[in-house]
Amino acid sequence: MAGIEETKATLREQIEGDDLVQRLAEKMGASARASAVFGEPIEREGVTVIPVARSRWGFGGGSGTQAGEQGGGGGGGSMVSPIGYIEVRASGAEFKPIRDPRLIGVAVGATLGLAALAVRARARR
Repeated sequence: MAGIEETKATLREQIEGDDLVQRLAEKMGASARASAVFGEPIEREGVTVIPVARSRWGFGGGSGTQAGEQGGGGGGGSMVSPIGYIEVRASGAEFKPIRDPRLIGVAVGATLGLAALAVRARARR
């Protein structure tokens, strides 16, 4: 049992000593930073358009032992998706969302489904 505890302590020291979490966060954050969310402004005929996106990222790591063996690893991912743009004119700025027709279809379908269930439940009374 002392071997397992010793291995755990060694792995803990390696993870803490190498700042594994910090290194993973820096690598993931490099691809999910503000410049990935706000694109380069585009100007045409007195109107400036600034693309806006949503950025999500996550990561994890771990280690373990089993019957005298040890292992560890980590990984993560990020996703950036457009959500709209900021339109800047001499009169002011306004955020304009990008509507995803698939989401509108899902919302309409869910609403119709719930309405059908409500009618059906009422008819059973």
